[in-house]
Amino acid sequence: MNKPSIEKRRSGVFKTLAALMASSAVLSVPVPTPAVAQTKDASASIAMVFAPSGTLRASINLGNPILASLDPATGKPVGVSVDLATEFAKRLGVPLQLVVVKSAGESVENVNQDKADIGFFAVDPKRGQEIAFTKPYVLIEGFYLVRDASPITTNEAVDQPGVTVAVGKGSAYDLFLTRELHHATIVRIPTSPAVVQGFLDQHLDVAAGVKQQLEKDAAKAGGLRLLDQRFMVIRQAMGVPKTGGDEAAAYLSKFVEDMKASGFVAASLARHHIAGAEVANNDE
Repeated sequence: MNKPSIEKRRSGVFKTLAALMASSAVLSVPVPTPAVAQTKDASASIAMVFAPSGTLRASINLGNPILASLDPATGKPVGVSVDLATEFAKRLGVPLQLVVVKSAGESVENVNQDKADIGFFAVDPKRGQEIAFTKPYVLIEGFYLVRDASPITTNEAVDQPGVTVAVGKGSAYDLFLTRELHHATIVRIPTSPAVVQGFLDQHLDVAAGVKQQLEKDAAKAGGLRLLDQRFMVIRQAMGVPKTGGDEAAAYLSKFVEDMKASGFVAASLARHHIAGAEVANNDE
């Protein structure tokens, strides 16, 4: 199914929803449609917006261990993003298909190229040109990693001529540091989990990434240390193509707020033993 046809179907769904609302306001007595039937019609309509193929396709990025990873026992993706995708598919009443990738850049491409219907991303203005984001559900810290013998001890010392910084290509911190670093040289590594190894292999000065991933890799490699201060807070949100319309964005946003308020997100992080990430509040 090509993208124009999906957009046409989504547009038609919203016209149907509008017609249903208008008819309920105008018609008075002649055989009213039961409220239950109208609710089912509305639920089916919003499901068609998010899953026009009949199955909700959720892009899952394994490059961020806070959001998802492979279960060693089953080899299947697990994590807070998987839990949210599963719950959202249940709310829509449709089957779920996980579209698994290894980097944030690939996850964005999945949604932009109609290979997935929803995704889980760090909020960024460049991505926001085509993707409608919810408010964040999780906050993650971005840190710098250096060798023990490195003279670099502060974040300010990173942005200097001659300093090389390894980042995951297309990641939130790649986009952020591309805007913020004016003197250092950014070296893009294909995926976020490969950043520390690339930093070591290419003899670079700094590795940038999610704090927990850097800590894990540093413990394995030895002789490495994190700088004392984060350089950014990564605001993780759900996203849907803007072609889905304002109603789809509002529906997804309401879902995320429900999941935060109910304790679902906090319980998921605890169940998957995720430390160092926090549930975002409504002011973030």
